[in-house]
Amino acid sequence: MTVSAVLIGFVAMLALLLASVPVAVIMVVTGVVGGTLLFGWPLVQSMGPVAWGVQNENVLTAIPLFILLGELLLRGGLADRMYTALAVWFVRLPGGLLHTNIGSCALFAATSGSSVATAATIGTVSLPNLDKRGYKPSRSLGSLAAGGTLGILIPPSVNLLVYGSLAETSIGQLFIAGIVPGILLTLSFMIFIAVQSLIEEHGSTVEREPLLPLRERIALARHLVPPLIIFLVVMGSIYAGIATPTESAALAVVVAIGFIYREGQLNWQVIDICFRQSAKTTGMILLIITAAFMLNVTLALGGAAQAMTQWVASFGLSATGLLLILIVFYLFLGMFMDVLSMQVLTIPIALPVVTAVGVDPIWFGIFVVLMCELGMITPPVGMNLYVVQGVRKDGGPFTDVVYGAFPYALIMIAFTILLIFAPDIVLWLPRNMSG
Repeated sequence: MTVSAVLIGFVAMLALLLASVPVAVIMVVTGVVGGTLLFGWPLVQSMGPVAWGVQNENVLTAIPLFILLGELLLRGGLADRMYTALAVWFVRLPGGLLHTNIGSCALFAATSGSSVATAATIGTVSLPNLDKRGYKPSRSLGSLAAGGTLGILIPPSVNLLVYGSLAETSIGQLFIAGIVPGILLTLSFMIFIAVQSLIEEHGSTVEREPLLPLRERIALARHLVPPLIIFLVVMGSIYAGIATPTESAALAVVVAIGFIYREGQLNWQVIDICFRQSAKTTGMILLIITAAFMLNVTLALGGAAQAMTQWVASFGLSATGLLLILIVFYLFLGMFMDVLSMQVLTIPIALPVVTAVGVDPIWFGIFVVLMCELGMITPPVGMNLYVVQGVRKDGGPFTDVVYGAFPYALIMIAFTILLIFAPDIVLWLPRNMSG
């Protein structure tokens, strides 16, 4: 398979995607047609066992469990109590409740693993209070859209699971690798909010929340305990080497059910909604992953990865130069594609190319997820922009959320460049984990 054939195939798939053809259909058709042209019908017949093998892959069992965990926490009223608890501690920082947006998104992301769910849930809880207090709409909406993207970086993350399955990389190491970048990116967002607030503080009409007595703030802090314990159960068991990601997900679901039952929020209606939504989301994700593996059969036997690697090597690019080009590439793709489509269409081709120049596949997983985060707040297809716009009640212009999210997109790009020059930010924890 030549480089031109690979590029033509990629452009064709991108065109079909822009024409609203489902991504799973695109990959299956491309894999079958390409496999038939290259190797004949026997190769297509061999794709059946590949699809069967994907459905029986043990590590993918973690996907429905983490999705169920997010649904339980979403429907169990955790977000409301968590937001209230954080608000009383962040209220006196420059930026006030905007810090609560970022902190709540980060904490909810550490238990739900979903960007869209994080942005929608925290937005629904926070926007009425932000409007009441006189916060500028663009700043409120931008912080929610950007904070929601932390859902696919801070572990546990469904997108890291997808990357790990496609790249055949340790899910546990990917989860551990996302902790430090996730915390640092959260702090970067909060530093920006503080600096921007100090600059714009003169003449501000924002009404600050009253500062509650220390005893009341400590009492409210108990609502932060459930998400922290769930996060420690997942990441602590993986880091200590005593549980696989699938086993840690199952433990977290049990713990979450216990907390929701204790708060009196667990009933058959909640359970029914959680399981139905989890089944729908899991079916969609696993269908796309299966289609991606079927396409990978044709790509692997056709030598697509080797051809692309040799082609890129002919330019004499360093690892840093290649990664900087990939930032621009993913920035462009993120304007037109959703996160899952970006992952399944690019990872099989991009991963062999970057590993050939010495890039660690664990580090590259965090890089890809950061680029997917960026795509969620870049128009015209940035999903989080539409989610946050959808939960606002005043019907204001869409440009508010676009302008509000723009500085955070620049922060993500700068942060990604920092990781390129300081890869140990990502790799230090995975190198020191047990098991």
